[in-house]
Amino acid sequence: MDLNRTAAIISGGASGLGEAAARALAAGGSTVVIADLNSDRGEAIAAELGGKFVQTDVADEASVTAAVDVAAALGSPLRVIVNCAGIGWAERTVNRDGSPHSLATYRKVIDINLIGTFNLMRIGAAAVARTEPVDSDGQRGVVINTASVAGIEGQTGQLAYSASKGGIIGMTVPAARDLSVIGVRVNTICPGIIDTPIYGTGPASEEFKVRLAAPVVFPKRMGTAAEFARLACSLIDNDYMNAEVIRFDGGIRFQPK
Repeated sequence: MDLNRTAAIISGGASGLGEAAARALAAGGSTVVIADLNSDRGEAIAAELGGKFVQTDVADEASVTAAVDVAAALGSPLRVIVNCAGIGWAERTVNRDGSPHSLATYRKVIDINLIGTFNLMRIGAAAVARTEPVDSDGQRGVVINTASVAGIEGQTGQLAYSASKGGIIGMTVPAARDLSVIGVRVNTICPGIIDTPIYGTGPASEEFKVRLAAPVVFPKRMGTAAEFARLACSLIDNDYMNAEVIRFDGGIRFQPK
């Protein structure tokens, strides 16, 4: 699908994978809406890319609806939805001190990562359904969801995070089947160890990242946000890619811890 003169909405677009996706989509001709909580960074990126920023809590229905409304009113048809908003959390099912995993934090991770993805996918796809098809196949748009290899083979202490990302993986096929009736494709990317600002900067950070990348098969390094964005754009561009879960991890297979 051609991105030129289309609109796209990206959750988590103010940093990391979401920012890289927003930049790649804008370079391809889309007017981007950055849906994020970080207003300072989000507004700056949106202004740079000639797009819009909407402060958005992806777990809140009204907040997501407002962001999608902005994207649908840009004058270019809304064609692309990219879900990158998410948080991490490390806690054991039963902690070393004998206490059980916090239910509140488990719910928070599920609310943001899984329900947040579902919110933007469903509300965004409903807006895409109101556009005209772009080709003889009846295609109207594409959804790219971001899960994680932790949703396939989570490590010790990743219970909440793995459950949320596994849920996104599990939604891929039924969502693609549901949305096929309105001409919307759905694909999910499962990143491995990706170099984003979450790891900080400085010598200690660089040493930590070297250790993280050690199990990667090839190339022997962390992935980059720009590489993630190129993959997302490739999935959008290739009209026969649908209902797929794609590992993006350099061949890494997570050990228990």
